[in-house]
Amino acid sequence: MHLTEQFELAKSKLDNSLVVAFPTETVMGLGIYFDDYKAYQLLNKIKNRPEDKPYTLMLGDVKDIEKYAYLTQRDLLIVKEFMPGAVTLLLKAKDNVPGYVTHNTGVIGIRVPNMPLVCDFINYCGKPLLVPSANKSGEKPALTSKEVKNIFGDEVAFVFEANSLGERPSTIIDLTSEQVKILREGPVSLEDINKVLKGDN
Repeated sequence: MHLTEQFELAKSKLDNSLVVAFPTETVMGLGIYFDDYKAYQLLNKIKNRPEDKPYTLMLGDVKDIEKYAYLTQRDLLIVKEFMPGAVTLLLKAKDNVPGYVTHNTGVIGIRVPNMPLVCDFINYCGKPLLVPSANKSGEKPALTSKEVKNIFGDEVAFVFEANSLGERPSTIIDLTSEQVKILREGPVSLEDINKVLKGDN
């Protein structure tokens, strides 16, 4: 199936509050519209996901981050250097991010993948997606479209005919306070970040 057809079909499923799966540079991801509560409930159900674990907001373009989160000058330096790429930034969410997405914490994890197919698809949809890894809670994430189908069957309405790149999970960087914190080690280290902030890069 041609990529444009896959985009059209996947978007039609999202428009009907269903869950789709696509590759990222790390693992296969599941996606729903970020502001679709019905789809959010379905996603929790098919992942067997605890309600207290939030999902990442995935954007198709770095310039869209400021639509959904507040960025300081420090944050902008980090965005400029490392995004798109294998980082997830924890930021203070703006009011247009639903409370159920942040679990009423006011904090959102934002990622812009370094994979044109995913960015093009999100931009085609016209709004951000909530994207967890394609697995049942506590189990190993799928790396291929075939694995997604084996795990979820018809619980996932559409699976892109493409496989993930199987790279390391993103570095999770907490930017919600004055001190930059790494919550999950990934390809980008705290040392890398500090170099950028000091202007040593």
